Amino acid sequence: MTDRITAAFARARAENRAAFVTYVMAGDPDRETARAILKGLPKAGADIIEFGMPFTDPMADGPSIQAAGLRALKAGQSLKKTLEDVAELRKTNDSVGVVLMGYYNPIYIYGVEKFLADAKAAGVDGLIVVDLPPEEDEELCLPALKAGVAFIRLATPTTDDKRLPAVLKNTSGFVYYVSITGITGAATPDFNVTANAVARIKRHTALPVVVGFGVKNAQHAAAVARGADGVVVGTALIDALKASLDAEGKATEKTVSAVTDLVSQLAAGVRSAPKSAAA
Repeated sequence: MTDRITAAFARARAENRAAFVTYVMAGDPDRETARAILKGLPKAGADIIEFGMPFTDPMADGPSIQAAGLRALKAGQSLKKTLEDVAELRKTNDSVGVVLMGYYNPIYIYGVEKFLADAKAAGVDGLIVVDLPPEEDEELCLPALKAGVAFIRLATPTTDDKRLPAVLKNTSGFVYYVSITGITGAATPDFNVTANAVARIKRHTALPVVVGFGVKNAQHAAAVARGADGVVVGTALIDALKASLDAEGKATEKTVSAVTDLVSQLAAGVRSAPKSAAA
């Protein structure tokens, strides 16, 4: 069911390292540029790509990713186009894992059954839908699993041992551990605390546990990688993209490389950190 995702973690384990997961927003700052970035991520070192589905009210995201979503929507990005962008990537890369990340509203409007069929056909491997708790599994999680699309759940510092089994019950692909309380990009995590949290979650599940939120540079990535199965970077990539735009917020000749060059640096950081015995 989660072939590409499972394979990505297997490759990383074979190399005694964590997997590197990158987050970028579909359609940001425009569709052509976003497609070029998407295509460049695997070559730069991404094992799995989280592809953001733009939404007008992204409550879990910090200012950088909120702005990225609004740029994408202003440029005309839609959920249909996002699925087409994944299908376009699959013409040149059939091995990188692709996970769509976002909120339920656009999927609900699209139609769950049609969305899952189209996502599977496009080459989507998994979903992270941050505003659907386990109590709402019948809405999307269970249909996704039935359709052969992984449903990846978030665990946070406030997810205690009593809550964790409910969170993990129908989770597949991997578990995404949010290393800080709050919104994306808000702070830098305490890496020792994060490693302990990952170890606690792994006592409850055989799934890989990846860590995101607050990883900003290669040093952070290496520190997280020592105690986790994967490292997620998103806000830092969005910030690099934004810094490359012109005064009107349009892409420049530097935009694609601004993202892929940083991905290469971060990937090197992840690969420089051999896994600890605990991980």
